[in-house]
Amino acid sequence: MAHEIPPPADNVGAERNDIYIEKGTPLFMRTVMALFCGGFATFALLYCVQPMMPLLSREFSINAAQSSLILSVATGLLAIGLLITGPISDRIGRKSVMVTALFAASMCTIASAMMPTWEGVLLLRALVGLSLSGLAAVAMTYLSEEIHPKHIGLAMGLYIAGNAIGGMCGRLITGVLIDFVSWHTAMLVIGGLALIAAAVFWRILPESRNFRPRSLHPRSLLDGFTLHFRDAGLPLLFLEAFVLMGAFVTLFNYIGYRLLAEPYHLDQAFVGLLSVVYLSGIYSSAKVGALADKLGRRKMLWATIALMLAGLVLTMATPLWLVILGMLVFTFGFFGAHSVASSWIGRRALKAKGQASSLYLFSYYAGSSVAGTAGGVAWHLGGWNGIGLFIGGLLVIALWVAVKLAKLPLLPGNVQV
Repeated sequence: MAHEIPPPADNVGAERNDIYIEKGTPLFMRTVMALFCGGFATFALLYCVQPMMPLLSREFSINAAQSSLILSVATGLLAIGLLITGPISDRIGRKSVMVTALFAASMCTIASAMMPTWEGVLLLRALVGLSLSGLAAVAMTYLSEEIHPKHIGLAMGLYIAGNAIGGMCGRLITGVLIDFVSWHTAMLVIGGLALIAAAVFWRILPESRNFRPRSLHPRSLLDGFTLHFRDAGLPLLFLEAFVLMGAFVTLFNYIGYRLLAEPYHLDQAFVGLLSVVYLSGIYSSAKVGALADKLGRRKMLWATIALMLAGLVLTMATPLWLVILGMLVFTFGFFGAHSVASSWIGRRALKAKGQASSLYLFSYYAGSSVAGTAGGVAWHLGGWNGIGLFIGGLLVIALWVAVKLAKLPLLPGNVQV
């Protein structure tokens, strides 16, 4: 029979305070540093290819939508893998799955740098995404099990800050390097850095103390999925993940094409340097996560989505400084919104938390894969105006979902969800 962790309501947390990791302790620091490294490696490996897309279009004689497949196949296989690795971690444990995932993805990235054909590169990128599902599916669950409920927003925010730094560094390193070396060399550098991050993660992450194994019996898995989709809030959070990530990836997939063309004609290194806008996401993920613990997720979610809309509007202007400001605001809003929504999953799901996290992240990366490539059609049809309309439509849906979530009845004994 499966054993479940009790729901992390405030009264439960008080009774089991001795087994949770508290803020300010050495274990808390080790945990957030390890998950920071894991998030760094995940996003660096996934998104290091984004600045290369215009170059790959030229080298392999493919259009923007086809070039976007180098990211979309990775996020698509990652999304599919989440439905497998989350339940596996519910059975065999969290840390071993995450460590294996990071090392495998790093090695596949190094191997992809040696592929001479477009098809070979796409195959290795698919394996990178499939490997990374082992960390992406489990990290949020690990935090929701091990960190005291009072501090889960902060811990999740710091993990997502690692995502932001990884995304920034992956884009920044490759975006600058490919002006001076081949894209093959740039991929080798990213793979090597990810291997170092994986080693640090393996050494310092504490073993799970609150993990309770669940059965992998198909009936048990089906019951878990059914439970989540019967909840009034979880399906809305899954939809939120899809549209938010779809909007974010679409903007960064095609902003390089815009800035390399007229009237800007920026060089590749400068476009790569614009990845520093991720610094705003690094700040917002931790800050907004902590604010959500104090003010409530219901208030913070719609506010951060409104910021994304404001940033999108700024990118529609012609002056370069307004475009860059818009990217900063958009990124700040996205990472804040993701921090709020992802921590909400751990509080809302009372059972089968690994499956709940998997479904959230399946939607998140499915949004990246589907919208990221569909945005290429919008780009070819309408240029940046087409991209603006496409992203704007996704964000209107996101805002509607946030309002629906804000109106949900509270769960018993928990003012946050």
